[in-house]
Amino acid sequence: MSLYALCEAIEATALSAAIRESLWLFPVIEAVHLVGLAILGGSLFVVDLRLMGAGLTRQSIAEVEQGARAWFLGALTLMLTTGVLLGISEAVKLYDRPAFFLKMITLTLGLLLAFTARRALIARNPRGGAFSFAVGALSTCLWLTTAVAGRWIGFS
Repeated sequence: MSLYALCEAIEATALSAAIRESLWLFPVIEAVHLVGLAILGGSLFVVDLRLMGAGLTRQSIAEVEQGARAWFLGALTLMLTTGVLLGISEAVKLYDRPAFFLKMITLTLGLLLAFTARRALIARNPRGGAFSFAVGALSTCLWLTTAVAGRWIGFS
């Protein structure tokens, strides 16, 4: 089965049709997705700023990350759930959108960085340094690209 055929099959499901055909369902799911984006962005940015030596400098990076972790995980769960619902409602449209594929690539890289290198760095070096700055800057760039690419899907 080709990727395009899979997109057509996903879009033919009852759930996809219900979201697509409802007057309010898609906008409500999208609004919740955007609230999740704001929470996710805030929880990531506060830690990335601390990694880069700015913001909440009286606390260790580990303390800032620990305080933001529940917000990050909750927002990530919310965004993944609503993102899947939005995606299945217009799977064929997304198939032709380079912005969607850019979003998926940077989302994957951002998640890998957040759950591996960034977490290991924070555990080993709670006060920061040049490498911490680079990881914070890379994380910020990946997540901003994910958000901008997601917004660009609607314009492409």
